[in-house]
Amino acid sequence: MDYYEILGVTKQASQDEIKKAFHKLAHKYHPDKGGDEKKFKEINEAYQVLSDAQKRQQYDQFGKGFDQMGGAGQGAGDFNWAWQNQSVNFDSEDLGDIFENFFSFGGGGGRRANKKDTKKGKDIQVDIEISLEETLKAITRKISLEKLITCHRCAGKGAEPGSKINECVMCRGQGQVQEVKRTILGSYTTFATCPECKGEGTKPEKPCNVCKGEGRTKGREEIEINIPAGIDTNQVIKMEGRADAGKKNARAGDLYIRIFVKKHPVFVRKEDDLYLASQIGFSQAVLGDEIEIPTLEGSPILLKVPAGTESGKILRVSGKGIPHFDGYGRGNLYVQLEINTPKKISRRQKELLNELKKEGL
Repeated sequence: MDYYEILGVTKQASQDEIKKAFHKLAHKYHPDKGGDEKKFKEINEAYQVLSDAQKRQQYDQFGKGFDQMGGAGQGAGDFNWAWQNQSVNFDSEDLGDIFENFFSFGGGGGRRANKKDTKKGKDIQVDIEISLEETLKAITRKISLEKLITCHRCAGKGAEPGSKINECVMCRGQGQVQEVKRTILGSYTTFATCPECKGEGTKPEKPCNVCKGEGRTKGREEIEINIPAGIDTNQVIKMEGRADAGKKNARAGDLYIRIFVKKHPVFVRKEDDLYLASQIGFSQAVLGDEIEIPTLEGSPILLKVPAGTESGKILRVSGKGIPHFDGYGRGNLYVQLEINTPKKISRRQKELLNELKKEGL
């Protein structure tokens, strides 16, 4: 795909426009915020080229392969070359590995399963709610999570302290047993999980009395979660290895924290920008004025209302929105001015308005 299309800009875009487009898309697709990692890599690749004047010029002239001009092709081209070259010999195992690497095949009857995958701990997802004010800076939250934890008695080994862990005599430590099956088409070999050690490859001489040989037990753990500034609703933080413990010290599952930002009574958030409605009087709209408006930080600021302002006009306050996730700058605050038409007025106000009416106002 074209780099300009990836960033959503034209070929005539300025460097500032390219930078703004990158920041917006990076915020949306950043993996740490639950975005699409593949899409984020494409965006980053496009920005690395288009933000560099020399690389951009070469890209415009030669296209996406400008940095490989004169070099050998990679990936599938190399595979096709090796396949056709008669001087290269593959045995059946090598060929299976090549197909697995290039096309992610799951493997046929003779392929072995990954023992660690069957022992890996399960992933866990939790939801956390934060206020809009809390998105202004990085914060930490502590949660108490009930999950499978490493057994304290056996330290995850699954065996009583002091007892030996022996190699399984049936599978000889492989965790799988080989079966030869004969059919009318000939014999073929398959692998099945060892029934003696249940795929572990080892057996404790005496299983742990607490975890019964699992290496893990139910427990509760207090976990501190770092929530970055600028995070938004439905974005997900991933903490590797902080979910259920794996069986017998295998890899633990990953903890996913989904964020929900509470609705604010005053401000409306759209990406990294904030929107606010503020009422002004008729005289303020006609003559102009300075009005006080709130900010998410809590300290009000003065906003200049230009003379002749119409109801619905939107004024921008730069840098008073939500921090960008990449750490560079903040969004803006947009204030929509609405002229307040009073339902009741005093006698003096009515007299003044009638005089203004006579003057054509």
